[in-house]
Amino acid sequence: MKFLRLGDAGAEQPAVLAASPDGTERAYSLLPLTRDIDGAFLADDGAARVRAALAAGELPALDPAGLRIGAPVARPRSVIGIGLNYADHAAEAGAEVPTVPVVFLKPTSTVAGPFDPAPHPAPGGKYDWEAELAVVVGRDAHLLPTVAAAAECIAGYACANDLSEREWQMGAAGQWTKGKSAPGSTPLGPWLVPADEADPADLRVRSWVNGEARQDSRTADLVFSPAELVHHVSQYMLLEAGDVILTGTPAGVALSGRFPYLAPGDTVEVEVEGLGRQRCTLAAERAEVTSGAR
Repeated sequence: MKFLRLGDAGAEQPAVLAASPDGTERAYSLLPLTRDIDGAFLADDGAARVRAALAAGELPALDPAGLRIGAPVARPRSVIGIGLNYADHAAEAGAEVPTVPVVFLKPTSTVAGPFDPAPHPAPGGKYDWEAELAVVVGRDAHLLPTVAAAAECIAGYACANDLSEREWQMGAAGQWTKGKSAPGSTPLGPWLVPADEADPADLRVRSWVNGEARQDSRTADLVFSPAELVHHVSQYMLLEAGDVILTGTPAGVALSGRFPYLAPGDTVEVEVEGLGRQRCTLAAERAEVTSGAR
């Protein structure tokens, strides 16, 4: 199964891609089961209920043609990023491989659909791409006792791009949160694949800019596994169902000095094996000015 959300931003409807009786993959509406793919749905055995409804023929077929694909999970309460979680990326960033996970937060306003235009920060000049495996949390989790317990809290996996403004992150006045907060800077999806249908241990992770290959690695090279990250983060904050953890990016980003940074008009594609491929084109961000007497 592949969960996805279809429709205009803010009005998406929940759906699932699954095998039809004739063996072909078809889209089905999840509205008989839930109003959205969100934390409440995931925590209430959403995947199991969908399987049962599919087997019983209770979900109506849906034609996705012409419908926008939104982020596969409704706006999470937290987006947690993990830095330097591939040794080769730490090396190209001039940093030591961490002995404990490097954790930062991204505003939930950064979450966007996998094919939405991505605003290019102005006057940002060092906008970078980061292909990543995303973990979606399936139940509230705090102070988890073991990594095995953390694995049980994972609802599924998705493809993500952690777009990062490096000058804001690492410049004279830089901070990680500043560099990771531009609106629309976390394209997510196209799908959410349930945890029991995806093995995150060795998935190929790739990215392209304007059709040219940039990153090509495997999740086998992660310093900390998805379950280890969920366990670690739960020691410091309450993870809520529907939250997203970005597990880090491999080598091959512009920060390495081998490639130019992104500019308006550039197109970035990111793919995680089995989790789909996304594509966003950078658009110049327009400043909004509010005027009026006070």
